[in-house]
Amino acid sequence: MDGPTLLLVVIAAVAVAGFAKRLNLQVPLVLVTVGSVASFIPGVPQVTLSPELILGVVLPPLLYSAALDFSFVSFRKNLRHILRLGVVMVVVTTFVVGWFADWLVPEFTLGAALVLGAVVAPPDAVAAVAVGRKLGLPARMMSILTGESLVNDAAALTLFTLAVASVTGKRIEIDSPVLFFAYEIVGGVLVGLILARIVRFVRARISDSALETVLGLVLPFAAYLAAEEIHASGVLAVVTAGFVLGRVTADVAVTTRIQERQVWPLMDLVLEAFVFAYMGLQLKSVIEQVESDGLPVLHVFAYSVLVLGVVILVRPTWIFANTGGRTALRALLRRRRTEDTDAVGLTWRQNLVLSWAGMRGVVTLAAASGVPLVTVTGEAFPGRAVIQAVAFVVAVGTLLIQGLTLPMLIRRLDVADPLEQQQTEKQQALARAISRSAAEQYLTETAYAGLPGADREAVEAVLERVRRSVRARLDADETEDREERFAAAGTMFDTLRRNVLVAQRAALVKARDDGDLDDEVLRAVLDGLDVEEAAAEARLERWRQ
Repeated sequence: MDGPTLLLVVIAAVAVAGFAKRLNLQVPLVLVTVGSVASFIPGVPQVTLSPELILGVVLPPLLYSAALDFSFVSFRKNLRHILRLGVVMVVVTTFVVGWFADWLVPEFTLGAALVLGAVVAPPDAVAAVAVGRKLGLPARMMSILTGESLVNDAAALTLFTLAVASVTGKRIEIDSPVLFFAYEIVGGVLVGLILARIVRFVRARISDSALETVLGLVLPFAAYLAAEEIHASGVLAVVTAGFVLGRVTADVAVTTRIQERQVWPLMDLVLEAFVFAYMGLQLKSVIEQVESDGLPVLHVFAYSVLVLGVVILVRPTWIFANTGGRTALRALLRRRRTEDTDAVGLTWRQNLVLSWAGMRGVVTLAAASGVPLVTVTGEAFPGRAVIQAVAFVVAVGTLLIQGLTLPMLIRRLDVADPLEQQQTEKQQALARAISRSAAEQYLTETAYAGLPGADREAVEAVLERVRRSVRARLDADETEDREERFAAAGTMFDTLRRNVLVAQRAALVKARDDGDLDDEVLRAVLDGLDVEEAAAEARLERWRQ
């Protein structure tokens, strides 16, 4: 696909997304539907992208943005459940779908069926998270869904590589599947960690917010490409880099933090709109490819619908079988159990919602497109057109079926956690207390030590004004009017106010690092501090001119 066509698709996708949001419709569903219809309109060009372009350009920023905003503390707390869904569930889906497809589709060998299983295994939580956030899913469930989406692509693509190699006869770098899997994980994490540390080191030593933001934009692509170059997991490299850079620290300029909070949501909007539109636009080309291979279209789509049913059913079956097994084991061991609650504190209603949030996305289509045309012997890859058709039906079908019914399911089951709001309020109160204590400590120390070259009485007078500003959060315009009348005092005021904000930030970050404060609450509080700090920095810059 040429550049102008790609640009037109992006513009049209963003326009449709804006229209859908205005009508309060689910954006992914509208984009997929419009794209599917548009693919049959005469004159609409066929939209095709190489799988390398999708995986190397579209996927990294989406994963990185999600990791930036995701709490590593929440990830660690829910690690077991995330791994059950993001790794074990992917493996289970791959083999169940592979076994069923091998039995169902005459064109498949067992290896080709496993390739299909790996292709359709990873859910894309973008739509589910959007629905959950809108309908108020508990934070724990949102963390599990987001965490799953960050790791399941790595597991699925690793299985995909192994399955493709078994069919084509292509030799992989490490013969043992277990060692290969371990290398993918360790290598990807190390690459992401090293590059993120380098970026943090550089950003802490430059004073150009635009350059700092650009470094953040380049990082996900660099991490993915570097990891893939050494045959490690590019997905895990991107996620690790996002976790490291997303962990709130005091070594980034306030203007950089504000810029990034604006840049990444815009990037997500454009890429997600394009991804779902691209999915829909594949419908016509999928049908044409099946026809060109001489296969009966109706038979292939019948296979696809049956596989779609298996994909939808395997997730709730496995989740509830796994939950029931652990419950029975606890009862056998006579351990304490809570009624209606599994080992990780999720009710059966919450597990049902999680089991229905299995919509597939662009990774499934990209992987299907990445199936080789021939094996190393020159023979055609068995059932390649069928794999692509099934992948399309599964991706679009899960999005339409589960995406349309998930909001109703959430409303009907009422999975909200009644204690969540109370816990959030406690965390917010703790954050305010930490901020107040840090500000008072700094002001007390400054009042005692004074400022070099400044009159003590003047310092004390300004300190009192800063103290009142901290307590009452005086209107910014009122403060600015006063500073215009007292330029010298204004400079001192903004310097001290900025220093108080820095002290508050350091205290809040320390409380997070000590495990007392949640990442989500921390980010919400720091957003307000960043705005105040940016205003103080701007006024100081004017006083210096």
